[in-house]
Amino acid sequence: MEFSLTEDQLRWKRAATQFANKELRAGLVDRDSDGAFSSENWLKCADFGILGLPVPETYGGSGSDLLTTALVMEGLGRGCGDNGLIFALNAQMWSVQAPILSFGSDEQKSRFIPELISGRLIGAHGMSEPDSGSDAYSLRTRAERVAGGYVLNGLKTFVTNAPQADLAVIFATLDPAKRLGGITAFLVERGMPGLEFGRSLEKMGLRTAPMGEVVLQDCFVPEANRLGPEGGGASLFNASMGWERSCILASHVGAMERQLQTCVDYARERVQFGRPIGGFQAVANRIADMKVRLETSRLLLYQVVWLSAAGKPTVMEAAMAKLYLSECFVASSLDAVRVHGGYGYMTEFEVERDLRDSIGGTIYSGTSDIQRVLIARWLGLPADKSA
Repeated sequence: MEFSLTEDQLRWKRAATQFANKELRAGLVDRDSDGAFSSENWLKCADFGILGLPVPETYGGSGSDLLTTALVMEGLGRGCGDNGLIFALNAQMWSVQAPILSFGSDEQKSRFIPELISGRLIGAHGMSEPDSGSDAYSLRTRAERVAGGYVLNGLKTFVTNAPQADLAVIFATLDPAKRLGGITAFLVERGMPGLEFGRSLEKMGLRTAPMGEVVLQDCFVPEANRLGPEGGGASLFNASMGWERSCILASHVGAMERQLQTCVDYARERVQFGRPIGGFQAVANRIADMKVRLETSRLLLYQVVWLSAAGKPTVMEAAMAKLYLSECFVASSLDAVRVHGGYGYMTEFEVERDLRDSIGGTIYSGTSDIQRVLIARWLGLPADKSA
């Protein structure tokens, strides 16, 4: 594995960090408190080229390789502080744009991709339902074939970007008896009769990322908007999760780097009992652990990206990266609060927000327990019949 970085890649990363620090931080405490999505910052990210990073130049993107894309997202996490905005960007990049690019028709790519990467359209991914979380394929949303297309009925929940979305990748089953083989994906557009973006959902963290429900009541979707073949939804979903697990936590590496520097600076400046608190072993040990987590997380991330770019299987490695990075972000976020003591618990110091935001990483794109199941299966252990 070769992880040496080109000057162009490093320039992209530095530019992303500077852009995020300068353009995306203003008013963040208030936006987080209000659970407010910033359309202005979304468009700034689109103009900078974030959404178009892994998109071929044919459709208006920069055609960047996966490592460059991961480095830019890492830089964004380093400079931004708005984990919710980055999460919303990732949700569109890997769960909407990537499947359209890989499974969509030429017409679908030409029609939707340029609009998505420009920020003029916002995309959402609708798989989860009230009764299907980790058991993702036990869908109740139904698709019925009719003249010219399909009629969809069902309810999706925990849909990132849903309240703001213009386009949603919706999974429904044509034949429940076929289970995985009956699931099909559809591109459902705002304004289609029978589609309603339902109530917004309040969250513990990632509050600047909109999340809500998608309601489908006799929603007609033309055949031209089916994404991939009938029964191909499971393959499409698995591919989406592979892309997400490989790249969605790159910004966490940047956030952990930001946390580490913040804690080092504070430990040098904060004086207790007549000396800087960094001189106390309990504090120094916590910061040392944060450094170890940061560097090991970075190596796992780069390994998955390298394997993906080389066309090698990444199911187990992506599961390992998703599990480890998400758990490390929680641990380092808690350590950052502890290093700052009472100030770390106060909203105005912007330390506790990372802790709230980090918890989501252990849940979305497959919970930590699901990642452990995937790793165990790839090691050849007997499958848990309940999973």
